[in-house]
Amino acid sequence: MDKSYEPHSIEQRWYQTWEQNGWFAPRSDAGANSDAYCIMIPPPNVTGSLHMGHAFQDTIMDALIRYHRMKGDNTLWQPGTDHAGIATQMVVERRLLAQGKTRHDLGREDFLAEVWKWKAESGGTITRQLRRMGASPDWSKERFTMDEGLSDAVKEVFVRLYEEGLIYRGKRLVNWDPVLHTAVSDLEVISEEENGYLWHFRYPLSDGSGHLVVATTRPETMLGDSAVAVNPDDERYQHLIGKTVTLPLVGREIPIIADDYVDPAFGTGCVKITPAHDFNDYAVGQRHNLPMFNVFTKDAKIIGATDRPVTNLAFRQDTIILQSPLFCEDAVKIGIPEQYWGLDRYEARDQIVRDLKELELVEKIEDHKLMVPRGDRSHSVIEPLLTDQWYVKVAPLAAEAIKVVEDGRIRFVPDNWKNTYFDWMHKIEDWCISRQIWWGHRIPAWYDDQGKVYVGRSEAEVRERHKLGFDVALKQDEDVLDTWFSSALWPFSTLGWPQQTEALKTFYPTSVLVTGFDIIFFWVARMIMMGLKFMGDVPFREVYIHGLVRDAHGQKMSKSKGNVLDPIDLIDGIDLETLVQKRTTGLMQPEMAARIEKQTRAEFPDGIKPYGTDALRFTFAALASTGRDINFDTGRIEGYRNFCNKLWNAARYVLMNTEEKDCGQTGGACELSLADRWILSRLARTVSTVNEAINGYRFDLAAQAIYDFTWNEYCDWYLELSKPVLTSGEATAAQERGTRATLVRVLEALLRLAHPIMPYITEEIWQRVAPLAGVTGPTIMRQPYPQAADFALDTAAESEMQWVMDFIVGVRKIRSGMNIAPSKPLPVLLQNGSAEDKNRLERNALFLQRLARTESITWLGAGDNAPESATSLVGEMQLLVPMAGLIDKEAELARLAREMGKLEKDIERMQGKLSNEAFTAKAPAELVEKERTRLAEVQSALAQLTEQQARIARL
Repeated sequence: MDKSYEPHSIEQRWYQTWEQNGWFAPRSDAGANSDAYCIMIPPPNVTGSLHMGHAFQDTIMDALIRYHRMKGDNTLWQPGTDHAGIATQMVVERRLLAQGKTRHDLGREDFLAEVWKWKAESGGTITRQLRRMGASPDWSKERFTMDEGLSDAVKEVFVRLYEEGLIYRGKRLVNWDPVLHTAVSDLEVISEEENGYLWHFRYPLSDGSGHLVVATTRPETMLGDSAVAVNPDDERYQHLIGKTVTLPLVGREIPIIADDYVDPAFGTGCVKITPAHDFNDYAVGQRHNLPMFNVFTKDAKIIGATDRPVTNLAFRQDTIILQSPLFCEDAVKIGIPEQYWGLDRYEARDQIVRDLKELELVEKIEDHKLMVPRGDRSHSVIEPLLTDQWYVKVAPLAAEAIKVVEDGRIRFVPDNWKNTYFDWMHKIEDWCISRQIWWGHRIPAWYDDQGKVYVGRSEAEVRERHKLGFDVALKQDEDVLDTWFSSALWPFSTLGWPQQTEALKTFYPTSVLVTGFDIIFFWVARMIMMGLKFMGDVPFREVYIHGLVRDAHGQKMSKSKGNVLDPIDLIDGIDLETLVQKRTTGLMQPEMAARIEKQTRAEFPDGIKPYGTDALRFTFAALASTGRDINFDTGRIEGYRNFCNKLWNAARYVLMNTEEKDCGQTGGACELSLADRWILSRLARTVSTVNEAINGYRFDLAAQAIYDFTWNEYCDWYLELSKPVLTSGEATAAQERGTRATLVRVLEALLRLAHPIMPYITEEIWQRVAPLAGVTGPTIMRQPYPQAADFALDTAAESEMQWVMDFIVGVRKIRSGMNIAPSKPLPVLLQNGSAEDKNRLERNALFLQRLARTESITWLGAGDNAPESATSLVGEMQLLVPMAGLIDKEAELARLAREMGKLEKDIERMQGKLSNEAFTAKAPAELVEKERTRLAEVQSALAQLTEQQARIARL
């Protein structure tokens, strides 16, 4: 093995070997009794690149897959990517724009050809990065939501749901992106607090008896008001309920209605109701059967702009809502004054406010903070808009989806997330599944010249089923399906449905879904509903909900905050200048870029050094406490990089002492020392802990158990305990053979134990260690996972070994406390020991002499007076080291005085800080508590030095 651990030299080499040999695939030799274990990867966007959330989530999934693969389960991790309709279309449209073209210049067919070309050239970034993370899905089964098989599944589901009356086309309020010109889901809307205004307008009562003052944050929507609402219990306005006001600027009379939705304490207690442009108002409008006036075009401009005469207005269907008794037909009928026609919504806002001021109808304008919804792709303000869309009638599907969680057929981990699921499911509304873009699954519906709709898997099927000759012109719906529609079918469409494939029979239902809490409704719930509907069974047995990866201070990672970490940068390293450029490129505001540059230079003055994949994966596992968000600190990954070094160096020591030596394979007798029996027993307990932790999704506990055993027990103790046996010349051949056999046996099992979390380093070392342990096979990933029963539990050995360790630690503490050189042998006196202590001393003299570096060990009799000594306890037995002659008394007293002086100054400084009310009142509570804890620690250290000083002074 190389002298130092260099992850880049082994990682890509091993990944290529694994993938080329097909070791990620389900076992072809899986027996009839093998349990099927399947995880569906949440399909990342084809436009995407690996971020910390992906890296964390995929580490968990890969650890589970590798664990179950090693347990002998017939294991499939199904990979694939999502076509990401809006995101992908935006990427390709930007490329075209750089060439001075738009998608409309190309036309739909040629534009889609460009998208497929981009996908072939650039759409595999994230799958390449997943390979860098060591992810082990069966890449030979990789799927794409737009591939032929999945497209067939999408059409099949749409047609069946339509034929059952569960899909319909209707006119409802949606989130409308006026830049992308499409409806978007709630998940694609980011609402953040922004500064704005609250305008108070006077709406005159129609009978001339006065006015109501209405407060609004969106004056431009008043052109579409249908009513003014007050709370029915608000005594100020009860006498006005049922009367009307005249809508300023427009002139329509609209009613004053009573509704519990109105908060009497907000504004004036009078609320304008605009059902076509506000989701809450839409609900009020439905309750009161109010007309719904759509005043915006798809560009968020005021309707009415036309080159035709006002007397002959004609509007496209996407411009104004038509053909309904509840909807006006044109701007004239709505009453929108001509001066607003075609204005952008914010231009209209300014003009309306100016006009109302001139009419003396503005009561006041207040500064106001409000939540503004923006499209996560376009960053434009989302407009609630009435449009014709396709919907899934969800309520009939939701009932059974609720039941399977209630009766335990699906279990959430942690369990409390089922409450979030129930809350969403009980309030579920019909699902808008259509999008007004070109890239995606085109809706399988066709229209004739009269607007009649025909739904089928193809135009040919539609014509055949409805006996339509080619003299009947049919035009397919222009819209495509919401990306989440195809994703909802993922657990069974990827396995070959609607064909009844062997993979479907073997792996459906899948075992566990690993996902974040933010898509419990958007994805998890819909998969459950679709799985139950089309497969007659749940899509997965368990749902493991993990937390978000945040920065070291608990802040959400975002480019605008400048705290984003790239997993690949943590693996490969990145210099400071490149990191600064990466974090600031694309920021529009110079002030923000300067702030982020300063912050980056302070946080990473030397850039980010390469840590390797295994250290990153182990960090994620160690932080993966169920359901909690993860505060990622590069200090942690530094520590786990050191852990990888520790494991590497331990393996080098083992190989140097076992390669080309007899490790018990020749059949010679092996005699196990106390240390051998102890480490095997501790391994049995660790294996039990790790198996239990992984089965319970406690990856943090699994990682901690592996870390503690490797570092604290195997490396710090057992390797040291092996040296006297192998190097003293006092051990028998059988004892040496037993220790060598134990060294390789424990290391080989430890590598298998850690492999699911740290795949690369364990494979590299295992290839050298396995033959010495008598283990054969081409790869560690196909070896059996360790079980506690594989190793003998020996409580007697653990008890005695604890006595030995306490003895050695006791001597080392005395040596350290008295500043005695590690190389100087010490005389040790023992007092108050039992017969068992004396037997243990005799049995373990070699360990104690070598590891405690004792000059002699002497038992004191009951009446013997002990000289002035430093002492420690091993159970009831007192361990003494006489100080006379061991230290330079005056020099040691001087050293102690210097150290005590430093601590006294620290105490004075901290006490002054904590007595300062300006600090304790204004500083964060955790900082104040940290300072108090540090003070207590320093005071304790000073007390120990004071005691040590008194003891030395007596010499």
